[in-house]
Amino acid sequence: MLSDAPLGQLPGHVSSLARFLARRETRERDDRSTLADLARARIPLPPELELEWLGTAGYRLTFEGHTLLIDPYLSRVPLTAVLNRRAPAHADPAAHAPLLSRSLGKTVGILLGHTHFDHAIDVPALSKTLDAPAYGSDSLVRLMGLYGLADRAVEVSPHRTYELGPFRVRFIPSLHSKLLLGFKVPMDGALSCEHLDELSPSAYKCGAVYGIHIQVGGTSFYHQGSANLIDDQLQDTKADIFLAGIAGRGFTYDYWQRILRRLEPAVVVASHFDDFFRPLGAPLGFTTNVNLAAFPEELSAVSESIVPAALEPGVVPRAQSPGNA
Repeated sequence: MLSDAPLGQLPGHVSSLARFLARRETRERDDRSTLADLARARIPLPPELELEWLGTAGYRLTFEGHTLLIDPYLSRVPLTAVLNRRAPAHADPAAHAPLLSRSLGKTVGILLGHTHFDHAIDVPALSKTLDAPAYGSDSLVRLMGLYGLADRAVEVSPHRTYELGPFRVRFIPSLHSKLLLGFKVPMDGALSCEHLDELSPSAYKCGAVYGIHIQVGGTSFYHQGSANLIDDQLQDTKADIFLAGIAGRGFTYDYWQRILRRLEPAVVVASHFDDFFRPLGAPLGFTTNVNLAAFPEELSAVSESIVPAALEPGVVPRAQSPGNA
């Protein structure tokens, strides 16, 4: 297994990166074409449910006047800020305007799978603006506390069902993929920053990792912000639609086989393949060596009945319900 023998896998990871760098323009052109194809796939949503991809691992679900946000990353920290390990990184309220212009109704919760900056940086500001509680790990509670918002943070209990408006939500203990060539999770450990002026991108430690199971309108979703899992935690957990962060899947042993056999989804919606250092208003780019073009074939190798899909940022598809196909 990769996690047991990263040294044995290292030549393969290095050669994969080298092949990508040698054919970068072609690969990104293929990824862009694949995204256009995946965006045409029909996702069988219940009537009145809106599903919007916010970029990276972020989603908005709105149903009957109630909204859930999952891992909403809107402020888009530039790469230069990440390389400057000391400069603080905070939310940009101007980046929230497109989301806040939606008809959100009542936001009943902001759900967080882990506390890396590309998942968590906007949560405190959105929680305050929308007067919405935020659900996640003890690292999320600490992050919210830095902004004086600890009273709006809920440290979740694994597998407990949270009734949030029309949504039933469970947090499933999980793992983050070892993105550093199979050896290590970047910025691992619990968030321990004590002052806002020290909250640099690298200070947004991963914290505990959760997959998120959501039921609404007779349909079930499973959101996984990073491509890894704890197999035993997914016993008896099924999902109609799998919202799958695909970055790092190549660093997790037999990922698709393991998770798809447990969830048994009808549709897998890819996310976390975009270049999350680009502002959301800029043309969409792709994260290094993500290989979105290979995603449909990877699914079909496990089951030809699973539909691969993706959404384009900020676009709420029309006529997704089975009766409007």
